[in-house]
Amino acid sequence: MSAIAYHDAIAKVLDDIRATQIGKIQQAGEAIAASIAGGGFCWLFGSGHSVIPVMDVFPRYGSFVGFVPLYDPRLMWSNVVGPGGARELLWIERKEGYAPVFLQSHPIRKGDTMVVFSHGGLNAAPIDAALYAKERGLTVVTVSSLRNAAAAKATHSSGKKLSDVADVAIDNCVAPEDSQVDVGRPERVAAGSTMAVVYVAMTLVAEAGARLVAMGHVPTTFVSPNVPGTAPDHNQRVFEAYARRLAGRGAP
Repeated sequence: MSAIAYHDAIAKVLDDIRATQIGKIQQAGEAIAASIAGGGFCWLFGSGHSVIPVMDVFPRYGSFVGFVPLYDPRLMWSNVVGPGGARELLWIERKEGYAPVFLQSHPIRKGDTMVVFSHGGLNAAPIDAALYAKERGLTVVTVSSLRNAAAAKATHSSGKKLSDVADVAIDNCVAPEDSQVDVGRPERVAAGSTMAVVYVAMTLVAEAGARLVAMGHVPTTFVSPNVPGTAPDHNQRVFEAYARRLAGRGAP
């Protein structure tokens, strides 16, 4: 029954996103399409478990050149405890000043869009990333729990929460505690935010892709080899197009 309870809880979250956030998702999709059509990029940032939607956007079947995932092993975990572990990650992502050091290695420019994922929207790394993008003239899209923001005090020295920095602040419609299922203990189990933000990420891909086609731009799309008629070297050419586009931007 708990598996069904989780399904029902997630179905409600997705329904809430559809009912309340579609306008913002469309606005964000329009910004992303405009950036890509103009020769720019949509940068994707998240730390901790919020790197999951970043990883799932590109390279991913059905996504296309123009999205750039931003990865830093220090802001991800490759271990539970010890080097590369979750405790080390949690310490780093709460310290102001690190994210700009990482981001300075990327050719982020005015006219681009940056999407920042963070369930809580309070940690330093995602807020620093959003501020870095904002200062450089990017359109900033955030995906976080607005209920968490409303219930918590800002911890960043700017006095801002992640959604405060956004041009478009998308609510993941998940409660602050994140976990979804009551098993008869004070603590619930089974987190919901990852399901919510991956859904939002795919809606952004869908919106931006449709808008690009409507504008007359053909997205260079990563395609499953199981699709009939797909050339054997299709995805190799997608990787090459991605590399050329980034190289064409020049040094940071």
